[in-house]
Amino acid sequence: MRGLHRSRRTIRGGRAGAMSLMLAACALPLAGCKLAQSTYNAHGPAAAHIATLAWFMTILFLVITAIMWILIGYAFYRRRGSLETHEPIDSSGGEGWIAIGGFAIPVVVLTIIFIWGLMLLGRYPIHGVGGGMPSAKAMMAMKPKIRIIGHQWWWEIQYLSDDPSQSFTTANELHIPVGQPVSIEVETADVMHSFWIPALHGKVDLVPSQPNYIRIVASQPGEYHGQCAEFCGDEHARMLLLAIAQPPAAYQAWKQAQLQPGHEPTTPEAIEGKQVFLGSPCAMCHTVRGTRALGHVAPDLTHIGSRKMIASDVYPNNNAYLMAWITHAQSLKPDCLMPNLTQFSGTQLQDLVAYLRQLQ
Repeated sequence: MRGLHRSRRTIRGGRAGAMSLMLAACALPLAGCKLAQSTYNAHGPAAAHIATLAWFMTILFLVITAIMWILIGYAFYRRRGSLETHEPIDSSGGEGWIAIGGFAIPVVVLTIIFIWGLMLLGRYPIHGVGGGMPSAKAMMAMKPKIRIIGHQWWWEIQYLSDDPSQSFTTANELHIPVGQPVSIEVETADVMHSFWIPALHGKVDLVPSQPNYIRIVASQPGEYHGQCAEFCGDEHARMLLLAIAQPPAAYQAWKQAQLQPGHEPTTPEAIEGKQVFLGSPCAMCHTVRGTRALGHVAPDLTHIGSRKMIASDVYPNNNAYLMAWITHAQSLKPDCLMPNLTQFSGTQLQDLVAYLRQLQ
């Protein structure tokens, strides 16, 4: 009896272990959902209209799929007997099913979706602030508040002003005020890219030698993840973008902080790190305003310490990832323009990271 109880406990334990393994396996694909981008989760007026169409198409697809499976099941269970007892394949009958299910219904469904899609396109690029597609002349006359330039594989973000002293450049992290329409001009520095933040708006392409425009509105504060939506090379999938919608007062405070030059280091490690930075290849590619580092090949680092992510929002902005990115960027993001910088000693690397982290 003891052996029987022990066997039952073993079976139960095995089942529990199998169930745990199954749940873990199911949860694993969802582990990356923190950065998920969904057209169904709208946080802007333009995105809300796109989400309505997306829900309509999804529900319609599910309904049609269910009907098709019911019909397939009905046909499967209705048919009995052998081929000899059935009518020949070339006999008449069933043309109505083909005409309705194979032609009429698809034409009606696709026509509705096509017209709905055209109506949405008519709202680009400034839906949410009056609607309507502006003329080409009006688009060129627009004065965007922000210019976004796509690079392989990162985003340069320029905040524009008629007063040059009020303009500044950041990278990969877009800040916008809640409830206010923001005009954005998009360009590319190399190949074709596509700017897309599903929660706020649809896609707009970055075409070589052809600026495009979009106007986005965030309905509520939050962080919204974006993505390059046009294949642009090996690291296309890791050309991410983080949009942060802030209350107007918080946005203005952030903007004023960004207008300032890079913070002067105060700790001994950061002071040494600044010298390491200025004496290394870093200063030839990156800009830190207020220093002699004026490179324009790579992202502006003036306030890199205030950003949530690095490497085009692929990795968290912490000491460990920053060290790894500096020394082995090609391992973290193969074929990017950032080379592996392995010439630093351990102390130099720690000092350099201390300097970059205090650039708030």
